[in-house]
Amino acid sequence: MQDLSGARRPQPEGGRGRGRISEATPRGRQRWTATPRRAGGGPRQPLLRKRTMNTTSQIAIVGANVCPIESLDYEIVENDLFKQDWRSRKKKQIFQYIVLKWALVLLIGMLTGIVGFFNNLAVENIAGLKLLLTSDLMLKQRYFTAFLAYGGCNLVLATTAAAICAYIAPAAAGSGIPEVKAYLNGVDAYSILAPSTLFVKIFGSILGVSAGFVLGKEGPMVHTGACIANLLGQGGSRKYHLTWNWLRYFKNDRDRRDLITCGSAAGVAAAFRAPVGGVLFALEEAASWWRSALLWRTFFTTAVVAVVLRGLIEFCRSGKCGLFGQGGLIMFDLSSTIPTYTAQDVVAIIVLGIIGGVFGGLFNFLLDRILRAYSIINERGPPFKILLTMIISIITSACSYGLPWLAPCTPCPADAAEECPTIGRSGNFKNFQCPPGHYNGLASLFFNTNDDAIRNLFSSGTEKEFHMSTLFVFFTAIYCLGLVTYGIAVPSGLFIPVILAGATYGRIVGTLLGPISDLDPGLFALLGAASFLGGTMRMTVSVCVILLELTNDLHMLPLVMLVLLISKTIADSFNKGVYDQIVVMKGLPFMEAHAEPFMRNLVAGDVVSGPLITFSGVEKVGNIVHALRITGHNGFPVVDEPPVSEAPELVGLVLRSHLLVLLKGRSFMKEKVKTSGSFVLRRFGAFDFAKPGSGKGLKIEDLDLTDEELDMYVDLHPITNTSPYTVVETMSLAKAAVLFRALGLRHLLVVPKTPGRPPIVGILTRHDFMHEHIHGLFPNLGKSH
Repeated sequence: MQDLSGARRPQPEGGRGRGRISEATPRGRQRWTATPRRAGGGPRQPLLRKRTMNTTSQIAIVGANVCPIESLDYEIVENDLFKQDWRSRKKKQIFQYIVLKWALVLLIGMLTGIVGFFNNLAVENIAGLKLLLTSDLMLKQRYFTAFLAYGGCNLVLATTAAAICAYIAPAAAGSGIPEVKAYLNGVDAYSILAPSTLFVKIFGSILGVSAGFVLGKEGPMVHTGACIANLLGQGGSRKYHLTWNWLRYFKNDRDRRDLITCGSAAGVAAAFRAPVGGVLFALEEAASWWRSALLWRTFFTTAVVAVVLRGLIEFCRSGKCGLFGQGGLIMFDLSSTIPTYTAQDVVAIIVLGIIGGVFGGLFNFLLDRILRAYSIINERGPPFKILLTMIISIITSACSYGLPWLAPCTPCPADAAEECPTIGRSGNFKNFQCPPGHYNGLASLFFNTNDDAIRNLFSSGTEKEFHMSTLFVFFTAIYCLGLVTYGIAVPSGLFIPVILAGATYGRIVGTLLGPISDLDPGLFALLGAASFLGGTMRMTVSVCVILLELTNDLHMLPLVMLVLLISKTIADSFNKGVYDQIVVMKGLPFMEAHAEPFMRNLVAGDVVSGPLITFSGVEKVGNIVHALRITGHNGFPVVDEPPVSEAPELVGLVLRSHLLVLLKGRSFMKEKVKTSGSFVLRRFGAFDFAKPGSGKGLKIEDLDLTDEELDMYVDLHPITNTSPYTVVETMSLAKAAVLFRALGLRHLLVVPKTPGRPPIVGILTRHDFMHEHIHGLFPNLGKSH
């Protein structure tokens, strides 16, 4: 084993999932400076490099739990075992693999659709019964008792949701979209797709939305779909005796990534009944890697979701789904209004887009500050998480019950399309404390489920239904409550608060421009929701299609496109999208699609750090065990030296998990000789080295080797990936970063430019591309620009 003398102590890595990011400099010399040049060729001030180990981004905060970060192995390991496996596969096995892949995406679509329907049904019934109880007490003029019942129900529901989230699965807090986005980028944080997270995501979301919080169940559905896909793609389970050979095909990160992409798309399709929007959401926001075959499978998955939802909705129309559960999900049909718009309307829509960009940028800025403050509270433990949730619940209940008292009672319109006031059900005209024949406009928005409030704002032909003061009060309350609610320990989505706030200020603009505009205020509400979604989430194509599928109004396509483009452009000048901010805040080492400009001033050899640990092709068992014990590295270069080869030669890369399986099999030799590897190929199969499911894989502590075995040798050639991706040390760091991300790599080997040196300089992993690591190595990098 080479270069081990320089690494006889544990490295300060702290993470269980680090591919090694270390450097062996030529002939043992240390690289202390990097001297980038200006574009014009003149020398720059040397960027004095600190000689440090790469310790950045070793942990991330998921919920408030500090946990180690791993990268995922999306690369195909082309070793002798892999080649033998593919050569020996028969047509029957290939057919099984293809059929199983389609069967799994079918199951993902069906289960996600059922879960989405169940969530909606549960929320409608639980929240509906709570609102009915409160309304009955108010009809008897027992107003204080009504508030106690309303606030008490909310508090119990919120506390239960926070308790199961804090104690069972802290990773279920929030929407989960940032975590899914990071996973598909190649980041594996602890328990973000675990079965416990799925359980809490479903029931915590139901309880949180039913508790009257200003949050949605739509965002968590993306995480739910991804968890379902991860569970189905485990490749069997020894615990439950699901160990058929054909289930093992998916015991790798590459196939699981495809399934989880389908799951995230299915989650959007189930939440909004928007199958095409789900595909585009996965493409635009979630996935970092895409191909045409995956597009086709994702489309099939969302189509299955749509069919399942349609069937369940038809079943519920017979009245078998409870008092409030009609199964309609979120659907705002505006197709009855055919918009004709003029130049004045287009100018108004441009103004709406600007407002959405400004409000969206401000929302993201304030949310960032609030989440950082909440993290201080959440770090104190589950009791403090629950206490914070209870406080926000009391504030929300006080606002939604108390603010409608400030609104005036309005006489029911003579031409109302529905019963006014509405009693004992959801609707536009809530009676609240008003006398017979009158309704409270603010209560019609606050005293409904969030879906019904959006439906009321989007409703057409209701120009005079809501007073201007009502809309201003509701917008202010929703904007503020949406900010303070998101960071609590409850599964919560941002789609609904953003749509609510955007639709409200859109309706305000529509009401103000009523004398000069022919557009219905309900259409302005739709455009306001689009502008705020573009301003906060910075998505364009997927949001556009989701809104059009939600409202069944294709005529609005040009206006929705225009308002989204304007709001996103304005908001991008202030900060990043909300999910990108949360990814950074949680410390998840996300690789962007583009490289930062300062990376062009550095080369790959500048950022790899040392000492580098390599193995010989035939290595002593004791050396391997020692290296595995003192490091957390997940990849080790394998180098053949004379007499095994004529000159030092890079054989490839061997993974920690594969080394552990090989050591456990005890295929050792007494002499240091290169073998054909046939005995390894006879004893092991490709599935023996497959990645374990949700259970724990082999650890170095699980091996119990004798002193005699430690003095023996093992041939690493059969399990070494002989075709790893490599870059020359003089490649610009920017180019290496784009390559790393595009290929979905975990390890990128850096080789020397000139001959006569050791065959490998170091290994790049995603942590080497993180800003903290690079600026830690070159403190003057920012000053040199």
